[in-house]
Amino acid sequence: MISLGSFFSRQPAAMLGLDVSSSSVKLVELGQDKSGQLVLENCAILPLERGWITDGNIDRFDDVADAVRRLVKRSGTRTKNVAMALPPSAVITKKIILPGGLNDHELEMQVESEANQYIPFPLEEVSLDFCILGPSASSTGDIEVLIAASRREKVQDIQGLAEAAGLKPVIVDVESYASRLAVGRLIANTANKGVGSIVALFEVGAMTTSMQVIRNEEVLYDRDQAFGGAQLTQLIVQQYGFSFEEAEFKKRSGDLPDDYSALVLQPFVDSLVQEIGRALQFFFTSTTHNKVDMVMLAGGSAALAGLTAAVTRQTNFPCVVANPFEGMSAAKTIRLNSMTREAPSYLTCCGLALRRFMQ
Repeated sequence: MISLGSFFSRQPAAMLGLDVSSSSVKLVELGQDKSGQLVLENCAILPLERGWITDGNIDRFDDVADAVRRLVKRSGTRTKNVAMALPPSAVITKKIILPGGLNDHELEMQVESEANQYIPFPLEEVSLDFCILGPSASSTGDIEVLIAASRREKVQDIQGLAEAAGLKPVIVDVESYASRLAVGRLIANTANKGVGSIVALFEVGAMTTSMQVIRNEEVLYDRDQAFGGAQLTQLIVQQYGFSFEEAEFKKRSGDLPDDYSALVLQPFVDSLVQEIGRALQFFFTSTTHNKVDMVMLAGGSAALAGLTAAVTRQTNFPCVVANPFEGMSAAKTIRLNSMTREAPSYLTCCGLALRRFMQ
């Protein structure tokens, strides 16, 4: 019998969302007021040094754990339960059809049997979980089930990281699922509550830009491109002779020479816009679709000056920055100026924090 993990586990009353990426660790804690409106209670971000995390692998465990401890202290939270996520590359997901009416034990046995067909490594090395999506649209009386599986060592790595920082991991999610949950709130606030709208979400990370095309919570297309904010940092290094760490700090703080916008920022924005346009063309040529209703940008580079306007000019589609805190009130301890500027980089983290309210 293999371990049934916690990809889709239900969450306790108070819980943090903790996003660990190659460039930073981020934390979000959400609550609700008496009317049920979401409240941003705590959020914090802490940059990581290059080489601490590479391709999703934690190479400097003690340093990253210490960074998480400092992040928790900086945020001011007292909550210990935490939701974390693995990158999609570390998780195998598959939708399957099973007979309806199975009890819990029968369902687990069926899932394990089906998982054997899709997982390319021994099941005893796997953390496996499943989620019932609902009745099958194509088979009367059957149900659609989503299986999620990862190498157990991957799950143990991030659980161990949380525990080393004094936290209690209660949910292991998938990064792309968490970001879709957060962006789903934003789509629901658009015209007609977003029903039928096709939204192309681009998350610009340090090394990779991830694209998900979403309609009615369904992923129509996804794609990763090796282009990200670290390339802007490298351009700053080349132009001004700063160390990489200095360049990253100055990029975040805005403390750059007067010619930065023309010589460095604009060429990077042009390149990013081309990458976005190219990704959309791949979507159009790979599917029956030829347009999207909206482009949403998230990640640390999403709020760069002129980016949304440039994307609209290039693609002819409306483009907005995804602010996952839109429609929330904020606790008095939240520094609004800083939070607003950094909001797009909290999308996945906010999605993890939202797991608290899923029943």
